[in-house]
Amino acid sequence: ENVKYLKGKTFTNNVVADPDIMSAVKGATLLIFVTPHQFLKFDALQTAELGPDCKAISLIKGIEFEEGGPRLISGIIKDSMGGMDTSVLMGANVANEVAADEFCESTVGFATEGAGAVWQKLFDCPTFRVGKIKDVAGVELCGALKNVVALGAGFCDGLGYGGNTKAAIIRIGLKETAKFARLFFKGIQDDTFMESCGLADLVTTCFGGRNRACAEAFAKGEGTWDDIEKSKLNGQKLQGTITAKDVMTVLKHKKLEAQFPLFARIYEIAFEGKDPKSIVEL
Repeated sequence: ENVKYLKGKTFTNNVVADPDIMSAVKGATLLIFVTPHQFLKFDALQTAELGPDCKAISLIKGIEFEEGGPRLISGIIKDSMGGMDTSVLMGANVANEVAADEFCESTVGFATEGAGAVWQKLFDCPTFRVGKIKDVAGVELCGALKNVVALGAGFCDGLGYGGNTKAAIIRIGLKETAKFARLFFKGIQDDTFMESCGLADLVTTCFGGRNRACAEAFAKGEGTWDDIEKSKLNGQKLQGTITAKDVMTVLKHKKLEAQFPLFARIYEIAFEGKDPKSIVEL
């Protein structure tokens, strides 16, 4: 049981906590990475005794900025683990609803057919249906960038705007997400954006979740991002603000801010003192 964040939701008996990373992964053929990306470390894993043909999957939402462009977390995992086959899992999966066994969907983005089939078989069940698509970058960027768009949706809520306005933010956000993905990565599939990792995750994140809620509080003037994070998240980290900074670093470096007016405006409101009401002045 996660008594801090999901009190009363018990784990199944086959889930065993092991604080020793070397012991936990010994002989493993599948590794699941799911931690805030700012805490991702590989020192111990690089010398671990893993099983043969070990594969990895990332549930981490975020991007890094390196050498003039964005770098995927899955790419960092792959490179840090000696070229390990790395997939991603993203979707409309708000944690408390998943823990309550309410029906939802998710999407595996894979590079090799064999890995996609393995991860789909591992995760898929009647209340957690898993699709798959050969598009690691597209699936992962949907999972990261939706948190930025959710900040815009939260600003709208904080200002008391209605569903029409939020729908516009969602539409523009999905469009800019697809544009960003195609601009920086090859092999992006159109269908990715209609999978659970795309439109569905964007919608649920813009109506629920901590990024939207914290952005609503910010627009209402309830404090700084640090103040709001401390008062509302019970120790969890806000990913949307971090990703918004990373995205803007990329866009400024490439001088592309004008091509992504929503992403740029969300950053300006969040970090440069722009009036939240300007979210509708794109």
